[in-house]
Amino acid sequence: MDLFEYQARDMFDAHGVPVLPAEVITDAGEAEEVATRIGADSGGVVVVKAQVKTGGRGKAGGVKVAKSAAEAAQAASEILGMDIKGHTVHRVMIAAGAQIDQEYYFSRLLDRSNRTLLAMCSKEGGVEIEKLAEERPDALAKVPVDPMVGIDSDTAARIVDEAGFPAEEGPAIAAALQQLWTVYEQEDATLVEVNPLVRTTDGSIIALDGKVTLDENAAFRHEEHADLVDKTASDPLEAKAKAKDLNYVKLDGNVGIIGNGAGLVMSTLDVVAYAGQELGEHDGVLATPANFLDIGGGASAQVMSDGLDVIHSDDQVRSVFVNVFGGITACDEVANGIVGALEQLGDSASKPLVVRLDGNNVEEGRRILTEADHPLVTLADTMDGAARQAAELALNPSR
Repeated sequence: MDLFEYQARDMFDAHGVPVLPAEVITDAGEAEEVATRIGADSGGVVVVKAQVKTGGRGKAGGVKVAKSAAEAAQAASEILGMDIKGHTVHRVMIAAGAQIDQEYYFSRLLDRSNRTLLAMCSKEGGVEIEKLAEERPDALAKVPVDPMVGIDSDTAARIVDEAGFPAEEGPAIAAALQQLWTVYEQEDATLVEVNPLVRTTDGSIIALDGKVTLDENAAFRHEEHADLVDKTASDPLEAKAKAKDLNYVKLDGNVGIIGNGAGLVMSTLDVVAYAGQELGEHDGVLATPANFLDIGGGASAQVMSDGLDVIHSDDQVRSVFVNVFGGITACDEVANGIVGALEQLGDSASKPLVVRLDGNNVEEGRRILTEADHPLVTLADTMDGAARQAAELALNPSR
């Protein structure tokens, strides 16, 4: 989960990383009063920053320096509601101004390609770090970090040395890097980035901008992280599925997909898309996958009911393809789950289902569905055949 800048700033502050005073507002009418208070110790100068989860805010006009409370109010009114690379600005952060002497860059991330943790640091911050890494790689120090040790004093000193900081600046920079490691470790992050990390004219080291990505696999250790979710950007169907512990991703198509196992579901998306391309458009409609939904190994009636309930809540869905390969969970259990789910849903189940079962105890599973003789259910023998039937039903659901 990516955090907004203000959330990263608050997290830094909670772990002792030096940051500037700041507040978030959603109404431009609040800006003047907040700017007056925040700018009291910075000569009235504040920075008004769009809070969106994308880069390039400054170039898009989403970051403005205001030298008075009135200017801050004007900037907030211009930024709120702005579209930045497809992200609408719903809130802005008003932060105190700083007398910047030098700008640096630091990040701590999970290096998946090399299966290690990595610290990156540069004396040249406030720039596009990707461009710097490509054009002048020698200006960016890359230091592997032992996860069992982290960024202790020795590792921090090594990072500072490899980045080429002057000796007199080293201790203060190293201390900040250790504090940022604390954020990474204790919050179970996969990325902690500061650009820029600045030295002010009085010699203070401050994290002026922050980016944090949290590992959602560790969410069970951090109940408080649930408060960081951006509910304005969350798809309501994905939120509903998450509440039911379903592995669901909303797509833009019209054929609902349910499968057991991520690989099988991904293959199912492909065969449905291929079938849709073969059939072509019908009255301007093309059959395409509406979602990714992996019910895993336990296809009980409740799990199947929850999955069908989420898919039926998608107004774009015209048909549903249930594609299950029985393994640990046998096909008869899946079939009973489907029958039970349709009973639970009752009249709310209104979209045709094409069911393809294979694997462990498949004959018994098919017998259960045949005997149930539910008007919405069609049995198919093959994956390709089932995908085509589901696609045809999406093009003509009343068929």
